[in-house]
Amino acid sequence: MNKGELIKAIAEKAGLSNKDAAKAYEALVASVTEALKAGEKVQLVGFGTIEVKDVAAKTGINPQTKAPVAIPACKKPVMKFGKAYKDIINN
Repeated sequence: MNKGELIKAIAEKAGLSNKDAAKAYEALVASVTEALKAGEKVQLVGFGTIEVKDVAAKTGINPQTKAPVAIPACKKPVMKFGKAYKDIINN
């Protein structure tokens, strides 16, 4: 499912126009992005939790030259699905 298909599905399930569903989708993405940038955790009960984790700096290896490469520390968004959601998918 791509963005357009998701927006269409939201419109059908919520009884919205495609334009309103697109606005709702954009608002959701913007709100989640702002919360993650602020260091907050986004918990969607029954679905999962989205948060930002710190990844430590490390040394990698360039596969072509086998030379060591320094990989700087960064922040990485991660999503952990809730147990209820996993149960729905597995049954």
